[in-house]
Formats: sequence, C-alpha cells, structure tokens
Amino acid sequence: MQFSRVFPGLHFSGIFIISLLFIGCDQSKKKTEKEEDSNTKPNIVYIMTDDHAAQAISAYGHPVSQVAPTPNIDRIATNGAKFLNNFCTNSICGPSRAVILTGKFSHLNGFRMNGETFDGSQPTLPKYLKKAGYQTAIVGKWHLHGKPQGFDYWKILNDQGNYYNPEFIHENDTTIVNGYATDIITDMGIDWIKEKRDKDKPFFLMVHHKAPHRNWMPPLRHINTYDSVNFPLPETYFSTHEGQIAAQQQQQTIYEDMYEGHDLKMTVAKGSDSLKHNPWTSDFDRMTPEQRKAWNAAYRPKNDAFHDANLKGKDLANWKGQRYLRDYMGTVAAVDEGVGKILDYLEEQGLTENTIIVYTTDQGFYLGEKGFFDKRFMYEESLAMPLLIQYPKHIEKGTTIDALTQNLDFAPTFLDFAGVEIPGSMQGQSLLPLLTKSENSKDFRDAVYYHYYDFPAFHMVKRHYGIRTKRYKLIHFYDDIDTWELYDLKEDPTEKHNLYGSLEYEKVQKKLHAELIELQKKYGVTQDEFKKTPAAKVEQAYENFARLAGKDQKVK
Repeated sequence: MQFSRVFPGLHFSGIFIISLLFIGCDQSKKKTEKEEDSNTKPNIVYIMTDDHAAQAISAYGHPVSQVAPTPNIDRIATNGAKFLNNFCTNSICGPSRAVILTGKFSHLNGFRMNGETFDGSQPTLPKYLKKAGYQTAIVGKWHLHGKPQGFDYWKILNDQGNYYNPEFIHENDTTIVNGYATDIITDMGIDWIKEKRDKDKPFFLMVHHKAPHRNWMPPLRHINTYDSVNFPLPETYFSTHEGQIAAQQQQQTIYEDMYEGHDLKMTVAKGSDSLKHNPWTSDFDRMTPEQRKAWNAAYRPKNDAFHDANLKGKDLANWKGQRYLRDYMGTVAAVDEGVGKILDYLEEQGLTENTIIVYTTDQGFYLGEKGFFDKRFMYEESLAMPLLIQYPKHIEKGTTIDALTQNLDFAPTFLDFAGVEIPGSMQGQSLLPLLTKSENSKDFRDAVYYHYYDFPAFHMVKRHYGIRTKRYKLIHFYDDIDTWELYDLKEDPTEKHNLYGSLEYEKVQKKLHAELIELQKKYGVTQDEFKKTPAAKVEQAYENFARLAGKDQKVK
C-alpha cells in the first residue's frame, strides 16, 4: 500500500503505520475482514447471446466479421483471453443453458431437448454461489421453462422472446416492455448493478440476449447498416453433402428452407409491404405503428429492387444469403453496442479490476457453411462456441487458449475463481489453470464428447453423438438412419470428405471408436440414450414441417 496516497504530505515510520492499522476493537476488525473477504471474491458478469457464430466476432478473424466488426466484444479478448477450441456438448438453446447451469451433460441434468422441462430443484451454479455469499441475478432469455431458481433477482423473456416490445416475466407478472430486446436487456443488466445489488456482497449477473436468434430483426438504427456490404459466402454454400446422409436430409438450408417472409422479410410484390410466407406473425404484429412505418420505409426500397431484378437459381440463392447475413449482422451490431455499454459502466464505477467478464453464446451457428443456417450438427460451425474472458487480476491481456474446452467447464471455472469447492458431481473441469497459465493446454483434455437428441424436430437434424480430438472427428448418426462419419480436420477443415471406412484411416478410425466408448463410460452414458423414434412419428413430423413451411410435401 502506498500511504502517501492515503495521507498526502505526511510521513510515518513503519512501526507507527503498522500500529495505526491494527488499532481498533474486535468488532471493527471483524467488519474489516468481512469487507476484505467480499472484495477479494470476484464479481462475475456473464454475457450470453443466442446463436452467435464465432465467424461473426471480429476477434476471431473470420472474413464475415472483418467487414462487420464487433469492437466492443473484441475489447474482452484484447483485455483477457480468447478460447480457440471451445465447444458445446449439445448444440441447441435450452440444453446448452442447462449444461452451463449444472456442469453436467444433458443425460444427467435431464434436459436433452427443447420442449422438455428442466428440473430447477437440482444443484446449479447460482445456488452454489449464493451459498458462498454471492448475490445472484439473471435478466433476459431463460428458455428452460418454469421460474429460475437460485437467483435473488430475475426478469426473463417470455419463452423465446421477441425483438420488438418483448414480454418479460418477473415473479408472477408478465409485462410488455416497449423497445428493442437487446437494448432493454442491456439496460436491465446495468440497472441491476447500479440500483438493485447489495454493494457489500460479490455478485453474479447473467445477461442473456435473444439476439442473434432467428428471425434476425435488427433494431431500426441498423436496418440499413450493411445494405452496401457484400458478405463473403462460404465456399461450401452450394454443398451437395456427398457421403453425408444426415446433411442431405436436414431442413435448414438457407435457399431452400428459410421462410421468405418471416426470415428473409421478402414481400409478395413490388410496392407492397405484405410479407410472403410468415407463419409466426406476432414478431411483426407486435411492432408499434411508428416502428412498423420506419421498418417498411427501410425495407420497401430493398424489396422493390429485388422484385425488379427477377433473380433465379443460384443468383436467387446468393441474394438470400446476403439478406440473411445483413439482417444477422444488424442484430449483432446492437449486441456489440450493448456489450460496450456494460463494459463502460463497469469501468466508470471502478468494478473492472475485480470482475470476471465473460462473453459467449449457447452454441455455434451457420452463416451459410454447407448452405446452412441454424446449428444442431456436430460439424465445426455448430459445435464451436466463442468464449472470451477478462479478469485483470489473474488473466494476462491478449491470452489465447487452444485447449479443448466445453460449456461443461463454465460452472466449475466460476466456482473455482470464487473459492468454492467444485462438487464431484460436476463433469466439467475448471478453466482457471489455463487462464492463469498454471497448466499447459496440451495437458487439459484429449477429446470432447457431444450428443444431440432433438429429433424429429425443427430442421429434422438426426440424433447423433461423437468425439472430437485435436485433429479428428467421429460422428454416429442414428434413429431413422444408422451412419458414421469421420473427418481429418487438419486436411479437411470444412468437413467435406467423409473418410469413414477408408483404408488409409483404418487405424485412426479404430482408435477413435475406442476413445468414444471410453468417454461414454466416463460420462455415464447408458443404452437409454440411444433410443429410436417410431417410424410413424418421424413421417408425421416431416409432413407437419412441410405444412408449416407452406409446402405440400418435403422430399427426403
């Protein structure tokens, strides 16, 4: 401690200073110790978006993000650590959130797919932190059904939430909050830190955004932001999925499966503001007359130009890809601004030094790779999650971590930083040794396990599980099909060539099978996880989704 700053102009001997510091009654000593303990436990601000691809964060260097940068999100990478190989365990919204809260795989936390009910009574990260003296809060997207447990304060979006004038649930009240969801959630997070927290306690705040989830409605200020930008579409945009049966049978191709009105904001004719196929009208109907007027004024010239162009074939497919990326990045721009507001507020209040700030999402997302949007598959774009963490006390600026990490590791990490014993029931590993460079990335984990269950469901991606090592990936698709895929990520990073059954990779394949079995044993995966859906139910699902898409039938 530099005493000249505390007592300017005064000079004390070392003995007198020490005596002065320790004068006081036992009660005041206890109070000081309590304050010291509170101040040494780090605050945690956990910012999570929904479906934010790493390709859309400029700190990761992807060509898409270089023409639509995210300078505020990048601040966290600059001031802390960037994870290069962070993956989810189950690439879909609700299940990923359950994994993050519990530190357990889906088959153990009981939430395998959207539509199931999360058992909120089980031990979770906020409950452990609360027991350790933290004040806990969550604002924004919950998407686990039922009320959040373990939080001192919560205000959550109703179901998926809407971009404009969304409904929020707090205790027993559901209220429409006028405005744009990303801005509202950002302000709610700052307001909680500013007005609602107990300043004598360390805090854990989860700020969960809807954006950039489907249907990618930018705020009015960003509707035209990227109109003149031609985003680079991936080389695999027109993939034929050779040797990939599950990819051939999915329903998440941009130019085949996006709803032209709801997703792409296309209109029925030149001069009209009426949308083409739009099965979920509430996203637009809930806008105020003023908002809708501004929206139509921005989109009509773009849609009229499209009608004049009369595009067909690949030209139309490319146009749809550009419209998707421009809207998607417009929603990301608002998220980046919100992150900037939170970072600025923490800095202004002197909270940055003792606060762990995290930016991540619930899983990866496709920006046209293989022609896809959405997630679900174990292919890289869906499996990989961006993860940025800053904590000035313990993480060096500009740190990069290439260890194989997962969202399974988040809960153990936060408990470790908070000085809380990590429960033996958690299946993840603390990232603290990696962040503080006390453990080498090479020694952290040899492989990650993945298991996706949500079939038959939206986009009709088959159930599958697999293993990813630093170089290879083995996937088994099952249910109404039974196929394996193997990829050499070093030689084939875009995963175009299924090598399963190749004589050249026979030894690699055998080794991966053995490692996969070992991981399943380690994580307690039983035969119950490989159940198949009755054929009639699968067929009915195809018919239902064809009707929802406005098609007579979906050719499989």
